[in-house]
Amino acid sequence: MRFIGAGTREGFEYTLREGFWTVPNVVTVVRFLLIPVFVWLVAEGQYMTAFWVLVVLSSTDWIDGYIARRFDQMSTVGIWLDPLADRLSLIIATATLAIFGVAPLWVVLAIVIPDLILSINTYVLFKGPPNLQVSLLGKIRTGCLMIGLPLALLGASLHDGVLPDIAAVLLSLGAVMHIIASADYFMKAQNKARRLRREQPRPGIEEDSTA
Repeated sequence: MRFIGAGTREGFEYTLREGFWTVPNVVTVVRFLLIPVFVWLVAEGQYMTAFWVLVVLSSTDWIDGYIARRFDQMSTVGIWLDPLADRLSLIIATATLAIFGVAPLWVVLAIVIPDLILSINTYVLFKGPPNLQVSLLGKIRTGCLMIGLPLALLGASLHDGVLPDIAAVLLSLGAVMHIIASADYFMKAQNKARRLRREQPRPGIEEDSTA
């Protein structure tokens, strides 16, 4: 069974829905709602409960994608809503754990700074999302971070000496891959912007219909 891209139906022609009300979008909204719950639990020191909330929060990223691909539930809203939920949940969860000393601060900086640069870049170039496909490296990156964060929280809850070390390795790998994936995304956005500029008709140059 494939994990990345699970649920993909080879040779199937998907329908891109225009409305909001699809099952994957509802799952994504649940992910949004779990973010403040997670922050509150960590602030209250309820690390074990926060661990399980983070596990559910992380798994919904895989679940909504699987449902969308397996049951032809892709939508125009989901195209931007799902990545937004991914970025917000990842940044807020990492920042929360860093603030309370569970995760190192450098992980937050390795995620936030590239994301800030990408946001400025895409706004300047496109005034909105560039609709670029997420790379395989980006998906592996997200997996490392979303596994490393719960492990760091679980280690803090159980006062285990091994789990934080495993979490540190995963978070380090995720942070490095995030920087590399962000640089790749930056270049792809620049290339797409240049291609779109070349494809635009030049003002003042019109084809002579009488020729």
